[in-house]
Amino acid sequence: MKTSGSRLLLYAPVPLYAGKDGYLLEDQACNGLRLWAENFEQVTVMHPLEPGTPPPSWIPVRSSAIDLERVHLVALPSAYRPDRFFRFLPSVRRQIAQLIDEADYLSFSIGGLFGDWGSVAALEAHRKGRRFAVWTDRVESEVVRHEARAARTRRARLKASLYHRPMAALERAIIRRSALGLFHGAETYATYAPYASQAEIVHDIHLREEDRIPPDALRNKLQGVMEGPLHICYLGRADVMKGADDWIQVMASLKEAGVDFRATWWGDGERLPEMKAQVERLGLTGQVALPGFIRDRAAILKVLREAQVFVFCHKTPESPRNLIEALVSGTPLVGYDSPFPKDLISAHGGGLLTPKDDVGALADSLAGLARDRQRLADLIGRAAQDGHPFNDVAVFRHRSEVIRAHL
Repeated sequence: MKTSGSRLLLYAPVPLYAGKDGYLLEDQACNGLRLWAENFEQVTVMHPLEPGTPPPSWIPVRSSAIDLERVHLVALPSAYRPDRFFRFLPSVRRQIAQLIDEADYLSFSIGGLFGDWGSVAALEAHRKGRRFAVWTDRVESEVVRHEARAARTRRARLKASLYHRPMAALERAIIRRSALGLFHGAETYATYAPYASQAEIVHDIHLREEDRIPPDALRNKLQGVMEGPLHICYLGRADVMKGADDWIQVMASLKEAGVDFRATWWGDGERLPEMKAQVERLGLTGQVALPGFIRDRAAILKVLREAQVFVFCHKTPESPRNLIEALVSGTPLVGYDSPFPKDLISAHGGGLLTPKDDVGALADSLAGLARDRQRLADLIGRAAQDGHPFNDVAVFRHRSEVIRAHL
């Protein structure tokens, strides 16, 4: 739905990269800009500009489906070091102030400390007396607090210990000044809603309606689940906050219990070498595969559809999209309890949740499903039902309607 004269200003922390034919941006972020433009007449989005070579999923903006007549990209300097941030702050603040004056609606992603231009934009909007929305998909200060304990180097732990408290104070201060808090998933909503004058649960996903598991594929999945090894998968970064070590320990417990299973963790990250070493040390090479990063969307959906359970051990408050992708693929969520997965499966019960950090309880849940295939088949059907409401057109339309209603 396009509304004449509606001009939206966004800040998104997804970085731009400069290429020979213009900017490159993550493919999912390009899809997001396309969908924003279906709901607003003009969209201006500010991104940090990073030097160097972009990651594999970054694509030329010119060759994307974005209508560049109505979507305007503004590159801001990447300034995550304090010295760079304070050097660029005066000029970037003036630039942001002008963009605010030209926009009808304001929505800024926040999260961080130095170099968080979304927070700078929010404070500038407040100074001008403009109503604005904030958006976030995880509790960034809590993630950094966890790094203060779990980071691999002393320097990283020290930095995190110094940063997380002022980050938390800045998050709360900005949310209190906002007219609208848009929080991706129940996890971030539960943390931030008390500080917001108006808070809404929203979702930021890039699944098309045609990405949903087709009915015939779901029927085949239900039939195939009744025998053979239990097929387990996870899709995400291999790091401490994702519970990589717990995940491996769960698999070791399943092997000790005599469960016939095959498990795959798809994703790169700093813990991947250690995960591989643990697989060797625990004698799991016949059951656990760690193939690394997978980019192709069709391949990702194939992996999720073929899995019988999506097993996760998330440690920090965030709302990872991979859980929604699993449900849309008819794959039950089996993992640590927290508000986000609990909300996702609240309608139909498409998963099993166990206490956070309890490796034994999670392993017992999986062993029970391996023994009771009828129950597993029932969970698969329920997961597909819980995934039914999610597609990118619907969630971006919802967020746009909420912005118009409250700003």
